[in-house]
Amino acid sequence: MISRLASLAAFTCLLSGCASLSSHYAVQPVLHPGTEKRHESFNEISKKGEAQLVFLGDSITHGWEGKGKAVWEKHWAPLKAANFGIGGDRTEHVLWRLEHGNFDGLKPKAIVLMIGTNNTGHQGRPQKELDGAVYQCAAEQTAEGIKAIVGQLRKKCPDAKILVLGIFPRGANKDDKFRQQNEATNAIVKGFADGQKVFFLDVGAKFLEADGTLSKAIMPDLLHPNEKGYQIWTDAIKADVQALLR
Repeated sequence: MISRLASLAAFTCLLSGCASLSSHYAVQPVLHPGTEKRHESFNEISKKGEAQLVFLGDSITHGWEGKGKAVWEKHWAPLKAANFGIGGDRTEHVLWRLEHGNFDGLKPKAIVLMIGTNNTGHQGRPQKELDGAVYQCAAEQTAEGIKAIVGQLRKKCPDAKILVLGIFPRGANKDDKFRQQNEATNAIVKGFADGQKVFFLDVGAKFLEADGTLSKAIMPDLLHPNEKGYQIWTDAIKADVQALLR
């Protein structure tokens, strides 16, 4: 169990902008409490081995079953797509899922991965799965978590092409500290693409106004897309995804 002293030290490090953190949570697989049932449903999909395209991520991906449902049914369902998104997931949760059955038996042609905004946004919050420790995660660490996920996917699905999406913009404007950290993460993750099996695409600008503000008409809570936002997302990546499927 992480002691209160360690938690206090981590929080102090977070507030001071410390670049070298003692606890690198982003690459340590851990179960996201309360998601077991959904996780098992992904294992069942994996065992069937039918999905040709898989979207993997957090609540923004999970939202294809909510605000994005109509767009999904029109554009992605016909491509034999599966949604492996879980609200609140961070990189470490996805790593745990990959170690516990997700993608076992599945041989998709393409995987669309977007993860990391919760690594940024959960900072400063105590986390139950970390014995109440205050969470911290620098941009470099989130990027390492994403790199670890890509590595696991390459092992499990060696024939699949992986499209890593830049983390979507969040916050009202370019001065938002979490948006800035996500952009720093994206700048690192971009370098993971090899142009053969791993590709990177940042479509974040598609959601923004000319002055860099994020409209609530697209993301009402300045984080999650509404139906209009999911259509923008689809329009921005569909040609690339279709190319990977070919």
